Amino acid sequence: LVRAGYQERETEDGELIAALGVPVKNLTLHARGNEVFKHAPEYTTAYHTRQQRLRHMQAFYRTRLDGTEDAAKKISVRYVEPELLAQEEKVSVDVFRHMDNDHVERCQAVRTAFDKAWPADKVASLAKHRRELRVVMDGTSALVIAGGHVASLHNRLQMFDILATNGDKPIVAWSAGAMVLTDRIVLFHDYPPYGSDIAQVLEPGASLVKGYVVLPDPRRRINLDAKTGIQQFARRMAPATCAAMDHGARL
Repeated sequence: LVRAGYQERETEDGELIAALGVPVKNLTLHARGNEVFKHAPEYTTAYHTRQQRLRHMQAFYRTRLDGTEDAAKKISVRYVEPELLAQEEKVSVDVFRHMDNDHVERCQAVRTAFDKAWPADKVASLAKHRRELRVVMDGTSALVIAGGHVASLHNRLQMFDILATNGDKPIVAWSAGAMVLTDRIVLFHDYPPYGSDIAQVLEPGASLVKGYVVLPDPRRRINLDAKTGIQQFARRMAPATCAAMDHGARL
């Protein structure tokens, strides 16, 4: 069981384990990550520097998205022939797709450079936890990945190379756990508590589930009456299929 997306609450797993109805081992990836940070100060500094860079890149990408969204809305209400408006709408979608692709490639480059500079076997505490996790996972028959904070979950899965260690065993995942298994992790919310509501790609995911953008809890997060916006988002994410997964939905 992976509940790293719940961070400090990852061990509050009693209700879930009872629902699963089988013997379960919580891998406690969030706590293990904190242990690595505690015992590897140089690695920790480099890791936090990487995360800060990724956060800045996300903010700058988001700023560009906001500008493109504003321009697209202004163009869409102009009184010109429909054929021209359709062409301009396609241009706007193409600009979004270019920015999404560029952001994914740049984020991947940052992570690749970090992994090259800090191989896991050169960080003693990280290597130790990876060995322990391999032993634990060797005795299991499936991997369950719960939701929570998607970036935290994604980072811990990568830090400990959990999906590669799992091999070809079945994986059951939902919410943020499902999002990290796809080609791209896409953040979306039409009713955010603050800020604007434009969807944005966070980073490339694990690509175990190819060709899908997973959108959990759509009734609470998506304005299903905004047909034009939904159509534009689907075209922007193409050729991937956007899967709005309400409670009980399965792929």
